[in-house]
Amino acid sequence: MKVAVAGGTGLTGRHVVQVLAAAGHEPVVLARSRGTDLLTGAGLDAALAEVEAVIDVSNITTMRRQVAVDFFERASRNLLGAAARAGVRHHVALSIVGIDRVKTGYYQGKLHQEAVVRTGGVPWSVLRATQFHEFAGQLLAQVPGPVAVVPKMTVQPIAVREVAEALVALAAGEPQAMAGDLAGPREESLVAMARRLIAAGGARRRPVLPLWVPGPMSRGGLLPTGPGARGGQTFDQWLSDQQF
Repeated sequence: MKVAVAGGTGLTGRHVVQVLAAAGHEPVVLARSRGTDLLTGAGLDAALAEVEAVIDVSNITTMRRQVAVDFFERASRNLLGAAARAGVRHHVALSIVGIDRVKTGYYQGKLHQEAVVRTGGVPWSVLRATQFHEFAGQLLAQVPGPVAVVPKMTVQPIAVREVAEALVALAAGEPQAMAGDLAGPREESLVAMARRLIAAGGARRRPVLPLWVPGPMSRGGLLPTGPGARGGQTFDQWLSDQQF
């Protein structure tokens, strides 16, 4: 099966492409470096010729609501429009567990993306997953200064590879609309994750200062609340596999 991967050169997309190829599918990478632009629509019609399914893991790094909404609006509508013209049978989008409870700017953009997918005219599935094992490192990289201020919150991190495998399995099947939440095998303190990452040499060595944040984020707002698949690799197992 020919499957297009929007954002196929990013962290998640690279794993999706590898899993597709290993399963005998033909991945088509949608990225500006490969001649397609989600924000303008350039190259999408040609790239989606004979494609049966699309997996959208495209992303933007921002905490600003309007920037996130604008990105996912334009990227999703261009992608879905081209998919409809090409006769794509299944559009699969990756989203995030808890975005309807923790309404940060970026999460508002992801909620908007889900709404666009629902009305995009292509049979669809949305998979909400929890934060990746890389989440603590990504957060630390954004915190300057001699002390790392980390929110006091509980997450249930999952391996990116396991998310990629779930996305590929979804794409190969029938559209499911909202699929069950996908989460890691156990809950973790984000503060403890950051400290263990630093101790393992995966981030700059400095003290970690826990910060209480008001609202649902500090009350388990990013944890799964319903049935769904659970990954197998723990954060500590992932950490031991890394070569820092």
